[in-house]
Amino acid sequence: MAIPLDKQLERWVSAGVVDASMAARIRTFEESQSPSERLRWPVLLAVALGGVLLCAGVLLFVAAHWDELSPAWRFTLVLFLVAVFPIAGALTEERFPALSTTFYAIGTVCVGAGVFLTAQIFNLQEHWPSGILMWAIGALAGWLLLRHWTQAALMALLVPAWLAGEWEVRTEGFAVSNRLLTEGLLLLAITYLSARTSGEDSPARRALAWIGGLAVLPLGVWAFLEGRETYGWGWRNSPDVPPLLLFTGWAIAICAPVALAFALRKSAAWTNAIVVAWVLVIGTLRATHEDTGRTISMFAWNSLGPYLWAGVGALGMVGWGLLERRRERINLGVAGFALTVIIFYFSDVMDKLGRSASLIGLGVLFLFGGWALERTRRQLVARVAGGTQ
Repeated sequence: MAIPLDKQLERWVSAGVVDASMAARIRTFEESQSPSERLRWPVLLAVALGGVLLCAGVLLFVAAHWDELSPAWRFTLVLFLVAVFPIAGALTEERFPALSTTFYAIGTVCVGAGVFLTAQIFNLQEHWPSGILMWAIGALAGWLLLRHWTQAALMALLVPAWLAGEWEVRTEGFAVSNRLLTEGLLLLAITYLSARTSGEDSPARRALAWIGGLAVLPLGVWAFLEGRETYGWGWRNSPDVPPLLLFTGWAIAICAPVALAFALRKSAAWTNAIVVAWVLVIGTLRATHEDTGRTISMFAWNSLGPYLWAGVGALGMVGWGLLERRRERINLGVAGFALTVIIFYFSDVMDKLGRSASLIGLGVLFLFGGWALERTRRQLVARVAGGTQ
């Protein structure tokens, strides 16, 4: 997937390689040479939707007839599903590359289904995260052989799922919170988001940036709302997590995103190190519970601390976008700041006002606050696109 012409021309104009009139002539020439390019996005959307529907239909068909099949036929069906879609991808690779990429992706999805269905057929009572690991290995093999962005996206989803599953299984029965998972996944999502740089913008990096962009706000909210470091009544008599296991978990949660950031961004990964510090501070914005009663940790802030720290993170994301000239980070930073203000209003302000005053305040917040944020966002995006500093 090539870089869109408009984005290339914007980069060239901002870098002074060509002027605006030359960029306009290049755009006119390219549009006259490839008028069919207008059909590209509808066709790709149809192919993607068709791939999703085909996956869903195959899985539903197998589920509907699973009980009627003997173990031999079940295993034959699994092998057929794993093999047929890669073969279809190979047959259509030259004539319709987008369709071929879709078939290969469906084949990788069927690998995961085949792993777990095979375990069910033969009643294998094994370590279930190993099934996700085998699925991730299949996606890795697909990416090494094909270099398709779909395989990279599947691998980017499956590897964290495997690590999270390992942590859940190995800490079962121990008194453990979700802080390690939430903060580790948040760090990984931000690393994915930062995969696109001015010098590197491959389709695989775009896929990572989309995954990170879709996940960073929900994971950020989850990290802040993970709340108090308590294990509930069911864990009061449970043993603590062994120190070696806890150290290993934190080492992976922190070091894996940093190592990936260095592999993707090289010397520019210093900004990701700042992100690590910001994410780890979130874990101090909580109250702890003891058997003698509720006490507030010496590291905990007052009730405004989480909102202030979330605002710092949102503004930092905007500054990061300005520094590296990335629009998506500016948009996410503005959205994160707006979400922080809305949550603060609903949780700490609205219940202190009367019914009518709270509604009026909410309306003013949405109207004037939304207008101000959108105006600021457009100015920042225009500043990045125009190349002014």
